[in-house]
Amino acid sequence: MKLSGPLLLAGCLTAAPALAGGPTFASGEGQVHVIELYTSEGCSSCPPADHWLRQWTARDELWNQLIPLALHVDYWDYLGWRDPFASPDHSVRQRRYRRERGLSAVYTPGFLFDGREWRRWSGGRLPDLEPAREVGQLVLRLDGDWATAHFKPLVELGRARVHVAVLGFGLRSEVPAGENRGRTLRHDFVVLGMSDQAMTASDDGLTARLPVPAPRRPAPRLGIAAWISDGYSQAPVQAVGGWLTD
Repeated sequence: MKLSGPLLLAGCLTAAPALAGGPTFASGEGQVHVIELYTSEGCSSCPPADHWLRQWTARDELWNQLIPLALHVDYWDYLGWRDPFASPDHSVRQRRYRRERGLSAVYTPGFLFDGREWRRWSGGRLPDLEPAREVGQLVLRLDGDWATAHFKPLVELGRARVHVAVLGFGLRSEVPAGENRGRTLRHDFVVLGMSDQAMTASDDGLTARLPVPAPRRPAPRLGIAAWISDGYSQAPVQAVGGWLTD
C-alpha cells in the first residue's frame, strides 16, 4: 500500500572491552547492517513481508551481520483495524526517510537496507551482506534501566546519535476487522520502544548514556538493538544487538 504525497542477555557479538556494570554487547569493526520494515496490521499487503522478516530469527547472520527492525506505522489505522504495535513515531521516521530521499514514497510494506530503499525481498531474496565495510566498533552496556553506548568510529561523522530499541518476538494478533479481517498475524523484531541520544566525544571515541525504552506491550521474547546515525541522516552507520530474554 502506498500513501500519497537486569535483563538476561545471551551472547555478545564479539569479545567486548572490560566495562564495569551490566551485560554488554559489542560489534566488530565491520558494519552490521540494519534492515527496516515499515508495516501495518491494517495493510493486506504486509503479511508476506512480515513473514519474510521472521526468517531471520533462525539465521546465523542475525545480530553479527544483520539486525532487522519491524516498525509498525499508524497511518492505515483508519481502515477499520488499529494496529496494536503501531506508533506515530514510526510513521514520522518513515516520512523523514522520504525527505532524505532514502525512500521514493511512503508505503507499506516498505524496506530500507542501511537507510536506502530495498525492494528485492519478494521471491525470498536476501540482501548482500558482504563485504562488510569497516566503520568502527559499537559497544552497548546495560545497567538496570539505562544503556551506555561507546563507539570508536573509523569513518567521519557529523553529529553522531545513538538509537536504542527494544524488540518483541513471538507476537500474534487475531484481526477481526479491516483488510486482514479473520487472519492470525505473527510478528518478530517488532519495535516496542525506542530512544535516542546525541553522542559526545570521549578519550577514545564517542559515548552516550540513555534510558532503555520500556516496551509498550508485553512479548514472549525480547531483544535489543542499538545503532549509530550521523545526525544529518537517519541511515544506520553501525549497529549491535542481541537477545534480552530466552
